[in-house]
Amino acid sequence: MTDASKTAKLTFGDAEIELPILSGSTGPDVIDIRKLYAQGKVFTFDPGFTSTAACESTITYIDGDKGELLHRGYPIDQLAEKSHYLEVCYLLLYGELPTAAQLEDFEHRVTNHTMLHEQMMNFFRGFRRDAHPMAVMVGVVGAMSAFYHDSTDINDEWQREVASIRLIAKMPTIAAMAYKYTIGQPFVYPRNDLDYASNFLRMCFAVPAEDYVVDPILSRAMDRIFTLHADHEQNASTSTVRLASSSGANPFACIAAGIACLWGPAHGGANQACLEMLEEIGTVDRIPEYIARAKDKEDPFRLMGFGHRVYKNFDPRAKVMKQSADEVLELLGVENNPKLQVAKALEEAALNDPYFAEKKLFPNVDFYSGIILEAMGFPTSMFTPIFALSRTVGWISQWKEMLVDPTQKIGRPRQLYTGEPFRDYTDVENR
Repeated sequence: MTDASKTAKLTFGDAEIELPILSGSTGPDVIDIRKLYAQGKVFTFDPGFTSTAACESTITYIDGDKGELLHRGYPIDQLAEKSHYLEVCYLLLYGELPTAAQLEDFEHRVTNHTMLHEQMMNFFRGFRRDAHPMAVMVGVVGAMSAFYHDSTDINDEWQREVASIRLIAKMPTIAAMAYKYTIGQPFVYPRNDLDYASNFLRMCFAVPAEDYVVDPILSRAMDRIFTLHADHEQNASTSTVRLASSSGANPFACIAAGIACLWGPAHGGANQACLEMLEEIGTVDRIPEYIARAKDKEDPFRLMGFGHRVYKNFDPRAKVMKQSADEVLELLGVENNPKLQVAKALEEAALNDPYFAEKKLFPNVDFYSGIILEAMGFPTSMFTPIFALSRTVGWISQWKEMLVDPTQKIGRPRQLYTGEPFRDYTDVENR
C-alpha cells in the first residue's frame, strides 16, 4: 500500500524527482521507481536484483536477520512440526489452512492425478540411460503441455486449477521415473492407498520382484523435506517461473523453466555440493584440517551446507531438518557410511567452534537434507530432482498469484550499456 505522507526524493544534476514509498504488512518499505525513467530518463542499477522488489506477494515472507520464514503468516517450524506437505500445499495455493473436509477433498484430487499419460513412457525412453535426472525432468515436464491440452489456457480459472493439481500430483511420479530410468530399473506406478511421501519412496525403491514397505520415520522425514522446500519467496527459480509466465507461457513450460534454473549448483545443487564435500573430506580424522582451511582467507575452500545468503542467523528450516536427520540416522545408523560419520562429526565440530558462531555459519537446510537423502539410499544426482518436486507447489502458487495481479506486465529488465557507441558500417574491402 502507498502512504501519501512517505516519499523519497532523488536529486541528480538539475532534476529532483519525488518517489512514493510503499509499505507492506511486514518487512522493509520499498521505494516505487516505476515512473523513474518516464520522469527522469534514468534507470536503477541492481545486478542480481538484491535490492529490488519485483512483485507484490502475499505468499511467503523471510526475515533473514531474525531467521524467520513464514508461509501465509505461519512460521515454518510450526508447519513442519504440526502439519504435513499436502496441507502446506493447500495453504500456499489458497491462502488459508484447510478444514478437515477441504483437506480430504484436496488430498483425494492430488492422489487421483498421480499417474502419467501412458504415452509419456515412450518419451522417457528417448533419453540416454546415463542422462542426469534433472535433464529428464526438464524435458518431461515441458512435454506435459503436449499431453494435457485441456489445462494450458492461462485465462481459464478452471484450467489453471487443473494444471496446478496435475503438476503437484505428477511431479513425484516423474522424479521417481527419471531415477528408475537412469539406473535401468522398470518404472513403478503410484498407489492410491499411500500418502504423498510414502508413495514417492515406494516408486523410487520398489521393484517388481519385491515390494518396498515404507518405514514411517523415513516417510515423515521425506514429508518434512518436501515441506521445508515448498516455497522460499522470490529466489532464482521462482523469479524464473514468474518471468516466463509474464509472457503468457503455459504452466508446464513455466515450471520446466523453474526446474532448469533450479538445476544450477548455486541454487538447487547445494545439498549435492555438501555431500561431495563430505566425500572429499573422507574420514573423521581429517575434519580439523578442513576446519582450518575454511578459516583461512587465503584458501578457496568453503564449508558447503553452512551459512545462507538470506539467513544471517540460524536457518529456521535447519532446526527442523536436524531433528529428522537425527531420527533417520538413529534408524539406519551411520556405522557403515563414512560420509554420514564425517557429517555428524563435522556438524559437532562447527557448532562448537567460536569462529563459526561469530560468523553465524550454522548448518543450513541443505546440510541436513543431504545427510537424510544419503542415508535413505538416494544418489546425489537425485537431490535436486527431489528439491524440484518439493518446490513445485511454491512455483505454482507464485504463478497463480501473478496471473491475477492487475499490475502484472511482461518482465523486461533494463541494462547499463557499456558497448561500442553508434558507428557506421564499413564495407568489407575497406576493413
